[in-house]
Amino acid sequence: MSTNDQGILSKITRAFLFQGALIALAAILGVFFAKIVIEEILIRNAILEEADYFWTNYQRDPQFKLPDTKNLTGYFDPAQIPEPVRQALPDELGFYEYDNNGNPLVLYLTREHDRLLYLLYYRGQVDRLVLYYGLFPLLTVLLILYLSLWLTYRLSQRTVSPIVRLARQINQLDFSQPELTIDIEQTLVGSDDEIQMLADAIRRLGERLAAFIARERDFTRDASHELRSPLTVINIAADMLESEQELSKPARNSVMRIQRAIGDMQKLTEVFLMLAREDNKALTRDMVDLHDVLREEVERARLLNRKPDVQINFHADNHLKLSSSDMVLSVLFGNLIRNSLLYTDQGTVNVRLGGRDVYIEDSGHGMTQQQVGNMFRPYQRGENVNASGYGIGLTIVKRLTDRFHWPIKVHSEVDKGTTVRVSFPDSTID
Repeated sequence: MSTNDQGILSKITRAFLFQGALIALAAILGVFFAKIVIEEILIRNAILEEADYFWTNYQRDPQFKLPDTKNLTGYFDPAQIPEPVRQALPDELGFYEYDNNGNPLVLYLTREHDRLLYLLYYRGQVDRLVLYYGLFPLLTVLLILYLSLWLTYRLSQRTVSPIVRLARQINQLDFSQPELTIDIEQTLVGSDDEIQMLADAIRRLGERLAAFIARERDFTRDASHELRSPLTVINIAADMLESEQELSKPARNSVMRIQRAIGDMQKLTEVFLMLAREDNKALTRDMVDLHDVLREEVERARLLNRKPDVQINFHADNHLKLSSSDMVLSVLFGNLIRNSLLYTDQGTVNVRLGGRDVYIEDSGHGMTQQQVGNMFRPYQRGENVNASGYGIGLTIVKRLTDRFHWPIKVHSEVDKGTTVRVSFPDSTID
């Protein structure tokens, strides 16, 4: 659901609209039931009372005049009844309703002393009174209520709007800028004391956050420089050693290992610094062939493998290219391959590239579902006592896959092995 649908102003608007609808419904139902009371109860009671009054007087005086008012007329002779009613006179006693060219009529048929009395009530005027004294007051009341609701809504909107403006300014903060600025004074024009307190708290938090980000930038800059310097010295020294002609073959192999370790350290340093930053602007991106990266990492893992009973295989169904950094991909798959090798005592570690997915499969110890759920947490290690490490390699993997939106899935069974799948949805199959 969108943010606008869940905003404070949207909720307030919906609350006022719902309240207005309930008020309108209550007013309409009130007028409707009042109309029923007037038409069905008061009118009929008035006719009944008029009939009782007439029969009482007629019993004492047979010459007592039939009712003849503006709204009520009595008849003994059905021939004198208006034609629309006369054409459909009932045979049973009681109340009946008719329509005389849009003028509603109520007929009450009663019998006393073997005589039938037809009381005809013209209810059109009553309906007009209900309209005048029911609908017009209803419209007036609704107008007043809706005007009050609108004024209350506008007041609520003015009360909340500083918070909304403040939230928008916070969302628009650019953490890559050297300073975090929030125009508090402009935001709090016309705000209440409570909002002023909130803004002051946010201002203080922004100042602390700005100081923290400044310290983080300084640390990453200094760490980058201080880590690169000794690595450069070691690399130069290794190159000088490699140029010596008198080096034995084992010594030369050791120097080559040192050079590869320096390269790994440089990649790790760049990745760690990238993960510590808010954005990826400092990361150099190129079109990387994932096939070449995987083959290189598999070769590196074979050189480092000290388990003669474990074979590392690589198979690719295609080439896969994506815009990324070979350094990031090397760290990602280097950790995954080393982790599979770490927990496999015999069998195979298979690295397979198929479609847009990379699979790292091993025949190692496997994991329970609980261990799979915890494997990406820092300092989590398997139960293999022969495995070395500090339990942060897979944490780096998870941070990288989350950072670059590469889905990663793990399937594992105890004593059968583990399969890790990393997907690259934005890549190109070549």
